[in-house]
Amino acid sequence: MNDSYKRMPPEDLRRLQLIQLEMLLEVDRVCKKNDIKYCIIAGTTLGAVRHKGYIPWDDDADVAMMRDEYERFRDACERDLDQSKFYFQDHKKTPGYRWGYGKVRRVGTEFVRKGQEHMPYPTGVFIDIFPMDNVPNSLFLRRIHNFACTVVRKMLWSAVGAKSDRNPWMRAVYRVVSWVPRDTVFTLYDGLKWICNRKETRMVRKLTFPTPNNGQYGYFRKWYVDLADIEFEGHLFPAAKDYDEYLTFKFGKYMELPPVEQRQGHAATRYRLLPLE
Repeated sequence: MNDSYKRMPPEDLRRLQLIQLEMLLEVDRVCKKNDIKYCIIAGTTLGAVRHKGYIPWDDDADVAMMRDEYERFRDACERDLDQSKFYFQDHKKTPGYRWGYGKVRRVGTEFVRKGQEHMPYPTGVFIDIFPMDNVPNSLFLRRIHNFACTVVRKMLWSAVGAKSDRNPWMRAVYRVVSWVPRDTVFTLYDGLKWICNRKETRMVRKLTFPTPNNGQYGYFRKWYVDLADIEFEGHLFPAAKDYDEYLTFKFGKYMELPPVEQRQGHAATRYRLLPLE
């Protein structure tokens, strides 16, 4: 148990990673049983390519699915997820949940992000499950679309920002925004989702998560549908077949290690892990 933020000891970080690996394997099992297409993304793919597993200082894991696959996965979790060990959260399943994507969490654990201590839902160790939605083919329209995504994201974040933003004026702004009922914000989110997915486009994104700062406001669809297995912690998981193109787009010179001072995970004020078996 850790009650005030400090750097997680290496032995605890490794235990956290192995708990998340257990969840990745469970997601893989549920998806294979239900013929659901998914892939590992972001730092998880980077770790697979550069380290054959976790980036040594990383403390999260990311999975993505196209929107229709995500909706099927949510339903499959009710039937097939091993609920003695895991539970699935998203805004449709979890009261008070304010993110536009899902999480699979581990029963019997806790991992509370700094600034989110007051959030009113269970906070076990988790992996993120991101739905990918279409974005306009036109760069001009993608900029407008990105602004709409940012507004919805900030409205959802307001319950956290009202307490944790360093700027007192921004805390005040977030406090006012947080008065907008959660269901109203998700009605806006659902409208944005409906507009996005009326037709298939060449680029996609996570609606309530920032895109890379490269002026594109999205990712190419092929990186989430044209997949190949890649080794991660001694297991095979699907990832972008052209992982070099994807990782270069997202991270630039991804094989270069960052400066030592940047090698850190997310701040947590409290965590509880399971013992290694």
